[in-house]
Amino acid sequence: MSVDWSESLSMAVQTLRANRLRSALTMLGIIIGNASVITMVGVGQGAQRLASEQFESLGPNVLFIVPGNQDTRRGGLDVPKTLVLADAEAIASQVPTAGEVAPQVSTRQLVTYQGETSTTQILGVTPNFLTVRSFAIDRGRFFTDLDLSRAEQVAVLGSDLATKLFGVQNPLGASIRIKGVSFRVIGVMEPKGSFLGNNQDDAVFLPLTTVSSRILGTTSPYGVEVSFISVAAKDADSIDAAQFQITNLLRQRHRIIREDDFEVRSQKDVLTIVGTVTNGLTLMLSAIAGISLLVGGIGIMNIMLVSVSERTQEIGLRKAIGATQQDILHQFVIEAIILALVGGAVGTGLGITGVTAIALLTPLKASVSPVAIAITVTLSSGIGLFFGVVPARQAARLDPIVALRSA
Repeated sequence: MSVDWSESLSMAVQTLRANRLRSALTMLGIIIGNASVITMVGVGQGAQRLASEQFESLGPNVLFIVPGNQDTRRGGLDVPKTLVLADAEAIASQVPTAGEVAPQVSTRQLVTYQGETSTTQILGVTPNFLTVRSFAIDRGRFFTDLDLSRAEQVAVLGSDLATKLFGVQNPLGASIRIKGVSFRVIGVMEPKGSFLGNNQDDAVFLPLTTVSSRILGTTSPYGVEVSFISVAAKDADSIDAAQFQITNLLRQRHRIIREDDFEVRSQKDVLTIVGTVTNGLTLMLSAIAGISLLVGGIGIMNIMLVSVSERTQEIGLRKAIGATQQDILHQFVIEAIILALVGGAVGTGLGITGVTAIALLTPLKASVSPVAIAITVTLSSGIGLFFGVVPARQAARLDPIVALRSA
């Protein structure tokens, strides 16, 4: 005898509609699970996209040379100050694939102007900083090579810091004080935005030699210490060659025989690391959110088992008038699948809404992943089928005489 699927579907829908509240509560786990997985995947992709854009905003084809190596960083030791200004000058003059070179030293100090104060980043840079790091001047001018060689007491302000200290006043020509030293403001930067949570507009840019001699007051025996060196390769095809040539040059200059006391990283290297971290976090959060799907499936099974005991008389009557085990089995399985599908659809809608809201209200450019939607909907349907089989088989195996007696 063939199964009448349309009749089973109709009866399943009528049963679920007759118990709307219980059906809604049963779907809650599936709804939360689907919404969580879609949202977590969207947030993870948004974080990766934001990190990629921020690293690209550092400048085109940029290499970063940092002191120390992975072992010193992993061991939690102080990073040795192994890079000096002369290293940057050597790279600029001896590495043919390198374009412009921008060494940098950084610290944090209290900046004052009349009654206004702000503790902010102090960045000692060279004139090439603008080109290599894709910064731009809004008002005034930037440093010159002459300012650098003379260690002039001049400053360029980030846009946010200029607003903090001067409000609507024009800061050009005014004098600010850093660590008891007076600096004349010669320019204000265009807004740049944040980089990995660090506000690049809340900063003071000074000649690197000035920071070394007037602010930090320390130099290594080998020259002016720098925090790191940014190098713009001549073009995208020259990045690998520049990385190789810079490594060889610095090994010769530092007389290295074994492990390097520096690292040369490209944007691609950094983005690979960031991508690995964000993908791992996304996978972990999605797995945690996916537990809700499992809980939702168990909830469906529990409620369906309760439903079997409540509907014992109905099952007995249906079997007494000719319904087969397959008829009963299919009705209960269909009910479970409907609960999972509807819960999955509602959860998907909530997840899409959540991702859209995050993209609109936060810097994360979260987006809805069609793959995540397909996977979660498929999982929710499979969970409904899997967990619906046990109560469906229990209902199908009820003896009609026993069922009628116990009702």
